[in-house]
Amino acid sequence: MAERSRSFAPTLLAGLAGAALAAVAAGRDWATATVTSTVSSAGAHTTAGAKGSGSAPLAIALALVALAAWGVVLVVRGRTRRVVAVVGALASTGVVVTTVASLGRVRTDAARAVQAQGALAPATHVSLTGWFVVCVVASLVTAAAFVVAVTASPRWPSMGSRYDAPATRASAAPEERDMWRALDEGRDPTQ
Repeated sequence: MAERSRSFAPTLLAGLAGAALAAVAAGRDWATATVTSTVSSAGAHTTAGAKGSGSAPLAIALALVALAAWGVVLVVRGRTRRVVAVVGALASTGVVVTTVASLGRVRTDAARAVQAQGALAPATHVSLTGWFVVCVVASLVTAAAFVVAVTASPRWPSMGSRYDAPATRASAAPEERDMWRALDEGRDPTQ
């Protein structure tokens, strides 16, 4: 069994970490703009940033979908697990596409933010922050982990059926059903 589920823990940990990091990165500043004022001899700097959640709100939503999908992959089994892994892979890929597609908008939003703070000159320097790159890389890691989950999940361990309701299990004995009914009614079946 240990050999069959060897990919389970690393894939799960990489996927969860990637999805959580992508969600955090999507809410951070992706770009900053700086204007240096030449009016005074000191050369005052005005800096403003553009958040990923403001410039590309779909990125954070899809990152949260991917994060939730890992929780579902842990709980379900069989064909449902594979379907959820496919949905998670699509959500993670959507984060990558949305983030990369918003590159121009993020830069423009940062320049507008610095001008909104009263900068008279156009932004002289607009740069991407590390959070933009972190969001893309973390989403790629998550997407890759979901692809592994789609292919390897039939060999992964699943939650046991031990605690399933007796009606959903074919092997439940009549005595066991009576015990569950007694518990449901608030009686102690051992007495």
